[in-house]
Amino acid sequence: MCRQSATACLVKSPPLAGCSGLSLAERLVRLPDPRRRRGVRHPFVAVLLIAASAVAAGARSYAAIGQWARSAPQQTLARLGARLLTSLNVRIAPSGLTIRRIVSAACPGGLADLMGEAPTGAPAVAVDGKSARGTRTDTALAAHLLSAVTATGRVVSQLRVPDKTNEISAFPALLAPFDLTNTVVTADALHTQREHAKWLVEVKKAHYLLVVRGNQPNLHAAVRALPWQEVTARRYDRGRGHGRRETRSVRTLTVTGLGLDFPHVVQAVKILRHRTNVKSGKATRKTVYAITDMTAREASPQFIGRIARSQWGIEAVHHVRGTTFAEDASQIRTGHGPETMATLRNLAINRLREHGHTSIAAGLREMSYEPFTRPLDLLGVAP
Repeated sequence: MCRQSATACLVKSPPLAGCSGLSLAERLVRLPDPRRRRGVRHPFVAVLLIAASAVAAGARSYAAIGQWARSAPQQTLARLGARLLTSLNVRIAPSGLTIRRIVSAACPGGLADLMGEAPTGAPAVAVDGKSARGTRTDTALAAHLLSAVTATGRVVSQLRVPDKTNEISAFPALLAPFDLTNTVVTADALHTQREHAKWLVEVKKAHYLLVVRGNQPNLHAAVRALPWQEVTARRYDRGRGHGRRETRSVRTLTVTGLGLDFPHVVQAVKILRHRTNVKSGKATRKTVYAITDMTAREASPQFIGRIARSQWGIEAVHHVRGTTFAEDASQIRTGHGPETMATLRNLAINRLREHGHTSIAAGLREMSYEPFTRPLDLLGVAP
């Protein structure tokens, strides 16, 4: 079965071995078609490529994807592999209803894996969740999506968290298919779980940097009580942006032999952030504690500070999806629609950043100038 467990999906997730270097279309061939063979008219991969291209051109809904497909010229439909009506030698675009039915039925876990960025060799992978607020109904909670993002802001994959559980149970399922050897996995305090730490170090051969807060009261108290005033290993960074000045102090302390009760822990981290609003002059101060299995030789305060900031970078992906793609206003709710549409948005973000676009909104505007050629070039669809 698919590792996606939020809603029924009886399809076996496709293997990721050998996907490196393949084009998007070649990857999607591995995804099982959820439709019955009888009555199939439009190629499965072509429909997914049409949806991905429309989203990369700025489409935010099924209706917008269907409109993009209806307006696509023959040359574009041919590149995407749309249905060929041989008697007239013309390409036929799928209707908006067909696109909706196929996209919402596709295996969400396999699609997210195939459209994501492989984390092999990445210095760090951040894990965090986001709720698609527009999917909430009177009888159902909003779809909550747990994502993994590399330090460069590329989405690795995502899973929808089942309504009656939380992110903790979805954490291993999200990262299980990927090679995380020597990669630092960062997460917020919810995932500071002993089983997660053991699994990452012993099974995945990865490292962890986990935030410690009040949900682990004994561990939090023990880390706070460490002799931080005596620490000499520290790093200071200063920056300015988004209307504020910020100073960050990172201190690391080796805790081996100090009786800190957590699997494989070697160092504790204290991050102190001072922020000053440029206009109002209002200053705020925040202290964050974390733990890691990396030694002082493997992870200096400078390295720890850089990896910690990559965890905050996942919020940028969520912000882009929520604002530029209006994900929070989307009311796509049925089937696997919420998570599949989020995957298509993640793909657009990944490819835009791969092509050097630091502003996703500006990149989408550039795609919209030639909506039937530039998105296809962005996704690597062969002419």
